[in-house]
Amino acid sequence: MRVLLIEDDEMIGEAVVEALKDAAYAPDWVRDGNLASAALMVREHDVVLLDLNLPGRSGVDVLRELRTRREKVPVIILTARDSIEDRIIGLDAGADDYLVKPFEIGELLARLRAVTRRLGEHRESKMTSAGLTVDAATHMATYEGKEARLTSREFALLSALLLRPGTVLSREQLEQKLYAWGQHIESNTVEVLIHGIRKKLGAPAIRNVRGVGWLVEK
Repeated sequence: MRVLLIEDDEMIGEAVVEALKDAAYAPDWVRDGNLASAALMVREHDVVLLDLNLPGRSGVDVLRELRTRREKVPVIILTARDSIEDRIIGLDAGADDYLVKPFEIGELLARLRAVTRRLGEHRESKMTSAGLTVDAATHMATYEGKEARLTSREFALLSALLLRPGTVLSREQLEQKLYAWGQHIESNTVEVLIHGIRKKLGAPAIRNVRGVGWLVEK
């Protein structure tokens, strides 16, 4: 899953990026409001983590511009501003959640899972479709009586499919969920991951549409 981190603090940014990578997210990181606005025009991210105190332009301005375009990407504000008034301003500007610094990485990841479930219309930590279930908290997957723990990359790929059950995703679309900006993309990564998932859960868990891509049944 692709995450855009908008944060100008180097120490916080580095810590969040490493935690996101460890949790199977593909994080892109920008450090000022102007670059953030440009990055959001691309529309390739699933979730945005947004600081409010940014050079160039404020996080609130960036968020308001995003919502003016009627973009529905979930936004979690990460900020040292902890007053009720600041929370109200951020939420009214269009944020989906608000996390005050300093925060525990575990709580940030839990909030990411929560907004992701809302995005995919899953209300629990488990994503389910047509007998296939994946637990976002444990990375355990089950299908037709088989249960297996997924690697971080396998989880990321299968989650992308489960967020859009019945929809065929191409290799390029899946690669966007697995790789951040600047990362070298291995030509056969998607096929290798799908092979690994099928080996653990059975070939029907992921269906191939020849020449187009892959899907999980709805």
